[in-house]
Amino acid sequence: MPIVVVHSNPLFWVRLCALVFSCVAFAVTVHGANLSHGTGDWCVFCWAFSFAGTLLVLLVELFGLQTRAPVSWKNFPITFACYASLLCLSASIIFPLYFLKGQTYRSETQNYRIVATVFSCLATIAYICEVSISKARPGEVAGYMATAPGLLKVCETFVACVIFVFISDPVSYDSHNALRWCLAVFCICFILSAAIIVLCICECTGCLPFPFARFLSAYAVLAVAMYLSATIIWPIFKFDKKHGGSSRPYGCGRYAGLCDWDRQMAVAVLTAVNLVLYLADLIYSARLVFVTV
Repeated sequence: MPIVVVHSNPLFWVRLCALVFSCVAFAVTVHGANLSHGTGDWCVFCWAFSFAGTLLVLLVELFGLQTRAPVSWKNFPITFACYASLLCLSASIIFPLYFLKGQTYRSETQNYRIVATVFSCLATIAYICEVSISKARPGEVAGYMATAPGLLKVCETFVACVIFVFISDPVSYDSHNALRWCLAVFCICFILSAAIIVLCICECTGCLPFPFARFLSAYAVLAVAMYLSATIIWPIFKFDKKHGGSSRPYGCGRYAGLCDWDRQMAVAVLTAVNLVLYLADLIYSARLVFVTV
C-alpha cells in the first residue's frame, strides 16, 4: 500500500500554491464571469489543464509513485510546469484583453473577471517559481528538460502554437508562396521540437541511430536559418505595400481583442521571439557538443 509522503520543501508549497491559484481562476470564471466569446473557453482550459496536471504531480510525489510512472520523472514535472506557466501567462494576457478591455462600468460579472485575472497572474508567478526551483544548477545531474536547452524547447513549441492560432483565424498565409514557406517553417520546427520533448520525457533518446547531442546542434542550426528567413519574409509580404501589404486600419484596436492587422503583427513579433529562442538554443547546444562531449 502506498505511503503518503508529506514534503516540507519549497517546491511542494509552490506547487500547492499553483494548484490553488489555478483552481480559483477557472472556478470563479465558470461560476460568474459570464463568458460570451470562445476565447474565454481557451482561458478556462489553460487554468483547468494546469490544475489537473499539478494535482497529478502532487499525488504521484505524495504517494511516492515516481518509479512507477510511465514517463521520466526527471523530465516530466518541470516540462509540465513550464507549459503551465506559459498557458497561465497567455490566459493572464488574453482574458483581460477580451473581457475587461473597454469596460468602464462596474458589475458583479466584471468583479468575477477581475478576480480570475488576478489569480491567473498569481498562478503564473507560482509556476515560474516552480520552474526556477526545479531547473538544473551548474554541475548538477538532471534530465535534459531541466536544462536551459530543454526549457527553451518548451518555449519554442508554445510560441509556435500561438502563431498557429493567429495565422489560422483568419487564414493569412495563402496569398503568396513566400507566406506558405513561413507556415512550413513554423510547422517543421514545431514538429521537430515537440518530437525532442517527447523523446526526452519517454527516455527514448538512446534509440536514435546517431548521437543525440549532435542532432540537437544540427537541428538548432537548421531552425535558426529557417526562422531567420521567416522573420524577414513575413513582415515584407504583410506590411510592405510594394508586396501587397497594408498599414494599420484606423478602427483597429477600438474594440475588445485583436483585429486582423494586429494578429499579423503579433505573428511577426512572435516569429522574431522564436528566432531569438532558437539562437539561444543553438548556443547552448553547441556548448553541449563542443565543450561537454
